[in-house]
Amino acid sequence: MEIYRAFSRQFIRNCTAGSTVSVLVVGSLFIFSTLEISQVEFLRLAGVLIGSLIIMMTLELFFIRRQIAPIRTLLHALESSDVPSDWSKVQSVYQHVHRLPVLTVGRILGPHLLGLSVPAILATLLLIRLDLLHFPYFYVWLAIAGSLLVAALHAMIEFFLTVQTIKPVLLYIRRRSLDLSGYDPSLNGQIIVSIQKKFQLSAFLIGAFPLFLFALAGQVRLQRLTGQDSMEYWRWAAVIIVIGVAFASLGAWLLSRDVQQPIRNLYERMGSVREGNFDVQAADIYSDEFSKLISGFNHMVNGLKARDRMNSQLIQSYITMLAATLDARDRYTAGHSERVAGYSVQIGWLAGLSLQELDLVKKSALLHDIGKIGVRDSVLLKEGRLTDEEFALIQEHPVLGENILKQIEPVDAMADLMPGVRSHHERYDGKGYPDRLSGDSIPLLGRIIAIADAFDAMTSDRPYRQGMSVEKALLILEEGCGTQWDPKLTPLFVADIREEQRRTKPTSSADAFKPA
Repeated sequence: MEIYRAFSRQFIRNCTAGSTVSVLVVGSLFIFSTLEISQVEFLRLAGVLIGSLIIMMTLELFFIRRQIAPIRTLLHALESSDVPSDWSKVQSVYQHVHRLPVLTVGRILGPHLLGLSVPAILATLLLIRLDLLHFPYFYVWLAIAGSLLVAALHAMIEFFLTVQTIKPVLLYIRRRSLDLSGYDPSLNGQIIVSIQKKFQLSAFLIGAFPLFLFALAGQVRLQRLTGQDSMEYWRWAAVIIVIGVAFASLGAWLLSRDVQQPIRNLYERMGSVREGNFDVQAADIYSDEFSKLISGFNHMVNGLKARDRMNSQLIQSYITMLAATLDARDRYTAGHSERVAGYSVQIGWLAGLSLQELDLVKKSALLHDIGKIGVRDSVLLKEGRLTDEEFALIQEHPVLGENILKQIEPVDAMADLMPGVRSHHERYDGKGYPDRLSGDSIPLLGRIIAIADAFDAMTSDRPYRQGMSVEKALLILEEGCGTQWDPKLTPLFVADIREEQRRTKPTSSADAFKPA
């Protein structure tokens, strides 16, 4: 497992180097440059440090093995093409790899720190008690505070080193998962450590670390000062430390806010794009690298908007072509789909539907009879009365229409139109077909198209009969209101048509498309 060997070597190398530098270099400089001790005491303290380092590294390696064990198991399975039956395990390990930097911080501030501090403190106290080290017990507590500072800085460095170390592993897991099963593990937007926390804690620690370290070292040096001199010094030092910490905190907050604002801006715009709104633009108000990112995002959204517009035009053309194909089979019903679409949009507008909903009504109405393509000409074009068998064949066209739309790819392209196509011959009293639905259980599109379809059928000429007058058709709609047709939508349509008649306007499909 070359990928695992490279990862584990780098991970352990980072931990070993970080621990050695933080303990032997930083710790030694802090202790031995501050304390004035004999060569023998120097060697004794050095022995304490080295012994504590060995204990700490042993404890740390134990926890490291536990942290990377799941990664080793998964990488071995992926490399040998031993595909897990439960891919949630892959997702779990993938998330575990992402958490490794945080686990590293916990390891350094926990077992790592305790493995060093506890043995070192106990050994130092013992040496002082045996009179083998000659300095106050107070220095031990300063050493504890110093070890906390060094561990915090070490944890920060290890965090960012681990972030870089895990990247090849994450890429390998995703690539092999896709190759073996098509499964793509992802955090799906989950935030393990926010940018705000990373920047604030890191900037604060970098700014405040030298001040606290100076204060601890100064405390040791100033043990020689007494009385007024010591008090004056600490008044001055306290002011400097407070000012330094305040500036470090302010700088960390400003830095994190400066990075977080453009990211939040982009995230909000991405949410709108996910919902299908391509009219959004991210404000280009930045003068750093975020300017390029914002510009790229806006360019991408413009491209998506153009493609969405083209797709909508293609779908509309496709729907119109299908409706025209159906109408071309029978010259006597030519234009029926267009007129029904016009009346349907008119009803939807009267019912207060949105522009998006009206567009859906129009498309569904254009295709409401598409299933008749599957009915043979001898039945569909018959001029006389249909037999019971022939009428049963005609009654199949709503289901045939739905099945035709199901064949169109992608599968969700026509999904919103299918309810209207299937249910436009349902009756409000439940005596319609194909599903004998009743009342509001009939999809709204079906209830709208049913009224428009009936009105056009009654007012259009056929070879075996002349179309009835508009007023007579409206009277029939009123008679069937609440039994055959929706009791709320039907009166709206009837009243609007009558108002048009009073104003002597033609009831053409063009008039039916009212502005929303």
